[in-house]
Amino acid sequence: MKGTSEQRAGFLNGAAAYVLWGLVPMFWPLLEPSGAMEILAHRMVWSLGVVLIALLVMRRWAWIGELVRTPRRLGLVAIAALVISVNWGGYIWAVNDGQVVEASLGYFINPLVTIAMGVVLLGERLRPAQWAAVATGVVAVLVLAVGYGKPPWISLMLAFSFATYGLVKKKVNLGGLESLTAETAVQFLPALAYLMFLTARGESTFGSPAHGALLASAGLVTAIPLVLFGAAAIRVPLSTLGLLQYLTPVFQFGLGILYFHEAMPPERWAGFALVWLALTLLTWDALRNAHRTRARAAQLMAEAREREQVREREQVRGQEPGDARGPAGGPDAAGPAANEPTATGPTA
Repeated sequence: MKGTSEQRAGFLNGAAAYVLWGLVPMFWPLLEPSGAMEILAHRMVWSLGVVLIALLVMRRWAWIGELVRTPRRLGLVAIAALVISVNWGGYIWAVNDGQVVEASLGYFINPLVTIAMGVVLLGERLRPAQWAAVATGVVAVLVLAVGYGKPPWISLMLAFSFATYGLVKKKVNLGGLESLTAETAVQFLPALAYLMFLTARGESTFGSPAHGALLASAGLVTAIPLVLFGAAAIRVPLSTLGLLQYLTPVFQFGLGILYFHEAMPPERWAGFALVWLALTLLTWDALRNAHRTRARAAQLMAEAREREQVREREQVRGQEPGDARGPAGGPDAAGPAANEPTATGPTA
C-alpha cells in the first residue's frame, strides 16, 4: 500500500508540475524589458530564497550534513544545476523571442530523448513499438530541419537538457525541495555576481517596485513546479515521467498558436504530425504493456492462492488418520505408557 500511495503521489506531483510549466510562457513576457540572462539570474536568486523559507517552515535541515559528506552526490547536484540553468535560459530566450511553438517541440520530443537515454545510459531494452516511436521522432526532426533550413536547435537543446536533468535527479535521489535547494545554492553566487555586474554598469532593470516584484516572483514561478517535479522524479519510473511530459508541450503549443499567434507553415505541421504519431505509438505501447503487466500479476496471484489452497488440503488429509489412530498406525504408536521405560530412561 505504501508503494502504491507513493506512486500515486508522484503521479499527481508530476502532472501538476507539467501543467504549470505549460502555462509559464504567459509569464516571461511580463518581465520585459529585462533580457533573458537577467531574468535567468533573478530566477536563480529568488528561487533559493523561496525554498529556504519553505525549509525553515518545515524544519527539514538534516539532509544537508549527509549531502555534504557525499562528494559523488554533490557532484551530481552541481551537474543538475548546470543543466537546468541551460534549460531555463534557453527557454526564456525562446519565449521572449517569439518561438513558443519551437520551444513546445522540445518538450514534445523530450519523452523520446528520455527513452533513448534509458537505452544508451541505463541499458534499458525497448519494445518494437518504442523503437518505432523513436525512429518516427528522428524523421520528424529531419522534416523540420528541411523545412526550417536548419535543425531545430532550440527544441533539441530543451529536450536534451531536460531529459539529462531528470536522469541526474534520479541518481541524486533527494526530495524535491531538498534537491532544488541544493541546486539553487550552487547557482546563487554566480547569479548574484551577474546581477551586481549589471547594477554596476547601470544596466539593471530591477528599478520600479512593480517590475522588481515581478522579477522576484520568478522565484515562485520557478520553485513550485520544480519542487513538484523533484517529488515525482524519485517516486515514479522514467517511463511514467515520459508520459506526463506530454502535458507541458500541449499547453505550450496551444498558447503559441492561440495566444501568441505564431505562424504554422505546412512543413511545421508535417513535423509536428510525425512527433504526435510517435507519441501516440508510445502511449499505446505503454497502456498495452501496463495492461499485460496487471493481467500477469493477477494470474500469478491466482496461481499462488491455488497452490496455497492445495497445500492446506494436503495438510488436512495428512492429519486425519492421526486424529483416529495416532501418527504411526495405532494408539500405542504415539508413545509408551506412563509406567513403561522410555528410550532415554535408566533401564534403556
